[in-house]
Amino acid sequence: MNQIIVAFITGLTTGGLSCLAVQGGLLASSLEQQLEQQLDQQLEQEIAARRIHRAGKKRPRMLAHPKLALPILLFLAAKLAAYTLLGFLLGALGSVLQLNSLTRAILLIAIGIFMVGNALRMFNVHPIFRYFAFEPPKFITRYIRRRAKNGESFFAPLFLGALTVLIPCGVTQAMMAVAVASGNALQGAALMFAFVLGTSPVFFVVAYLTMQLGARLEKAFMRFVAIVILVLGLVSVNNGLNLVGSPLSFQNLSGALFSSPAASSQAVSSAPASTLLLSATNSGYSPKRLFAKAGEPILLNVVTDNTYSCARDFVIPALGVEKLLPQSGTVPVDIPAQVAGTVMRFSCSMGMYTGEIIFQ
Repeated sequence: MNQIIVAFITGLTTGGLSCLAVQGGLLASSLEQQLEQQLDQQLEQEIAARRIHRAGKKRPRMLAHPKLALPILLFLAAKLAAYTLLGFLLGALGSVLQLNSLTRAILLIAIGIFMVGNALRMFNVHPIFRYFAFEPPKFITRYIRRRAKNGESFFAPLFLGALTVLIPCGVTQAMMAVAVASGNALQGAALMFAFVLGTSPVFFVVAYLTMQLGARLEKAFMRFVAIVILVLGLVSVNNGLNLVGSPLSFQNLSGALFSSPAASSQAVSSAPASTLLLSATNSGYSPKRLFAKAGEPILLNVVTDNTYSCARDFVIPALGVEKLLPQSGTVPVDIPAQVAGTVMRFSCSMGMYTGEIIFQ
């Protein structure tokens, strides 16, 4: 029981903000449909009201601001159900269901492209972007319209809430590892349920307050939502590129273009060495750039000290290295000899924190 309480507290503190940074784009995408639909209904009512007013009749009452609490709760409920089921499966089947870094990278890039396309659809850039929207099959849509007189559809928040299971944040992955280690389906389900339940208050409060404020300025806020989705989509694509060690990510491009030999010792290790020390902290890796001796094997010691962030899930794409680091401790990583000039990139499992080893 103590482990379940710890899981809840972890979600309530570090897990909430960490997961919001990774999954906030999906939540924003699920709510923009609600705002768009409300705008369409208000426009239709306004046109009808003007016609009635010109006919000398009393103007009808306009629609209230969008009801945002329910779609947010549906998003969180779907997320809670999906992760509870995942915890059950992880506890029962062990590590079989864990996603490797390449799969996560593909998902991050795919979801990022979807969010970018969704944002461009909201900006009416081109008719082709109308396909970047999650909608249920037509027979389900017809059923919903028959049963829901207000015309509101909550398919998007339910679907996208469940989709978050495919892009867990670093803290979530640490909790997934605990579920695997439990070796018990019910224990794994309880751990994931408690953790995701703990993350829910942060999701709800941030999303509701932001959207409720924007609901008072719907038309202007729709553009703001589109910009947020666009930025988060680009971040998701960038993180996916980082996760596969691509030189095309923002960090790697900017590092290559603007790197300075006079960089501070906190950001760069100075002399080539055969044994390297890397700190994995709650804010990323330090130093971000290390220099190693070419032509001989390297020992990389990765050190954690009360680390809870995504940095704990350490990945070297070029070597296929994926290690879940302990909360505190030192993990050695053997790196085979590399030719001079090789740049070996590493990152956390979500591509948010990055660094590189340069062989000289």
